Amino acid sequence: MNTRISILGLGAMGRALASAFVEAGHEVTVWNRTPGKAGDLVGRGAREARSVAEAVRAAEVTVVCLLNDASVRETLAPIVAELEGRTLVNLTSGSAEQARELAVWLEGYGVRLLAGGIMAVPPTVGTEGAFILYSGARELFERLAPVLAPIGRPQWVGEDQGFAALYDMAALSGMYGMSAGTDHAVSLVHASGGDVERFKREVLQPWMEQMLVFMVAGADVSETVPEEFNAAMQATGLETMIATSEEAGVHAELAGHLRASLWRMRRAVAMN
Repeated sequence: MNTRISILGLGAMGRALASAFVEAGHEVTVWNRTPGKAGDLVGRGAREARSVAEAVRAAEVTVVCLLNDASVRETLAPIVAELEGRTLVNLTSGSAEQARELAVWLEGYGVRLLAGGIMAVPPTVGTEGAFILYSGARELFERLAPVLAPIGRPQWVGEDQGFAALYDMAALSGMYGMSAGTDHAVSLVHASGGDVERFKREVLQPWMEQMLVFMVAGADVSETVPEEFNAAMQATGLETMIATSEEAGVHAELAGHLRASLWRMRRAVAMN
């Protein structure tokens, strides 16, 4: 199904989205605050709009992918009246409450909003592993899902307009937690004179791959720890990890994830 789609924002992610839509055969119009970034896209069949209003008028569906919530408001405010009766898909990163407030603001102008959270990085947009979270009216999602599928598998997470942003930020929190742990692990090996590349290849990556399923399954909102997990033993182990890090001279802030885990284990011991 060929659909007229406009993309507002041609940063790395916006360009990837536009490219995937062009590849899928949609009629794509692009706009960027700084003109002249659309050359290769235009060469492949996209059209560059000279203004936001021109881009919006050209589209059945407008996809917004800008820096933050403030930039979305700043971009749309001058032409928001022209959006009446139109459909907007916001894939700009922001908080859950910002998404809800944006939906209320746009609804006041007769605009239908589908909020989104991109579970991909620019090079993986449009690939099998990419998926995108959406929240808002279920019927709107179901109508747009086939149109949006080329950029990543569409996944609806609820009527609450803030849920896509909420799940997005929560998933990124998990990712950055893992990133902090791996950065600390590599810094520890480096500071102690170990072979960093061999450690990453032969120890860290296979270990993280093995443990990931257990980390996700074991994630809990309570302050208790299953008895078989042995919070006291875990606390002792974490104390040893922190001591090892200090002995190696690794910056204390890089071990913040260990101190957070130690706090939880000590809380669990105190509650048992």
